[in-house]
Amino acid sequence: MSDRHRVTIIGAGPAGLAAAAALRAKGVRPTVYERDDVASSWRSHYDRLHLHTVRWLSGLPGMAIPRSEGPWVSRDGVIRYLEAYTAHHRIDVRTGVTVETIERADTGWLLRSPQGEEHADTVIVATGYNHTPVMPDVPGIDGYTGELRHVRDYRNGRPYAGKDVLVVGPGNTGAEISVDLVEHGAGRVRLAVRTPPYILRRAVGPIPTQLTGLAMRRVPAAIADRLAEVSRKLQVPDLSEQGLADPGPGLVTRARRGEIPVLDVGLVDAVRAGTVEPVAALAGFDGDKVLLADGGVLVPDAVIVAAGYRRGLDGLVGHLGVLDERGQPLVHGSKTHPHAPRLHFIGYTNPLSGMFREIAIDAKRIASSLHAI
Repeated sequence: MSDRHRVTIIGAGPAGLAAAAALRAKGVRPTVYERDDVASSWRSHYDRLHLHTVRWLSGLPGMAIPRSEGPWVSRDGVIRYLEAYTAHHRIDVRTGVTVETIERADTGWLLRSPQGEEHADTVIVATGYNHTPVMPDVPGIDGYTGELRHVRDYRNGRPYAGKDVLVVGPGNTGAEISVDLVEHGAGRVRLAVRTPPYILRRAVGPIPTQLTGLAMRRVPAAIADRLAEVSRKLQVPDLSEQGLADPGPGLVTRARRGEIPVLDVGLVDAVRAGTVEPVAALAGFDGDKVLLADGGVLVPDAVIVAAGYRRGLDGLVGHLGVLDERGQPLVHGSKTHPHAPRLHFIGYTNPLSGMFREIAIDAKRIASSLHAI
């Protein structure tokens, strides 16, 4: 790659930093633009959060996560690691820069921000998988008079001690928040479920479930689904009598379309004990009332929404024709769209094999592809 070829990375989270480190290992010195600070999204996550992937399979290129962080790295451990990673690789991170749009230029790309315009020959977009919070599109939400917040604004369960709380969304975040509320003394915790989650243990003895995901990567989906179903039924009891219906088979098929299983860190035991009560899906609001899909009506003290995030890429690159109907990049990693050469995306998949691990692989592939220019 020519010394005059300029590479700009947008986002100083795990994906952006991994790409920068992999490029520096090839002799390329990219600039990383970040609106807040290194690992900004991790700084805003809830206190209890840990990686669901094991430490030794979650390191980024050129620096392992220290053993002192334990097998399941905490939120604060991830922040410490990413700060140390930035310093170790001498990554040029320019904070306080909000890139609002990327436009084609005569050669390369033009990045526009309130801080000015910058030109780049290659742009790597790494603004994060969890970017824009999603709130339910249900009747009455704008007029709800009770406490309603997205999990982005949740830190821990202390403010909810003694309170009746409804958690909306049974994914990994909703499951973990429900348990956190119980452990902080919430008076009652209910979990609104639309689609029964596919639950697996985070590890079986010393073997992390992530290894199963790695083993399944090249197995045909129909076979992998059958194998996974046997494993699930050995790991997780039937919770139908407690109100959490069996999800049925299809782990790998679901994962390949972006539906990641819940890796259990306490939900199964809480449901069995009755401290977390599954209820029907959220249907709407009426004043201070929460309406459920089965006709039930609740009046909780608080509703915490764990309905996920959008990628938030529409304003940045939506006009370039590089996103699908869900706002996901049409191409990823070292590949670029035919109409957008040298515009890469990294960190927008969440596979069974682990997001950090796939980020590390994609970062090296992007660096190799750019080094060949």
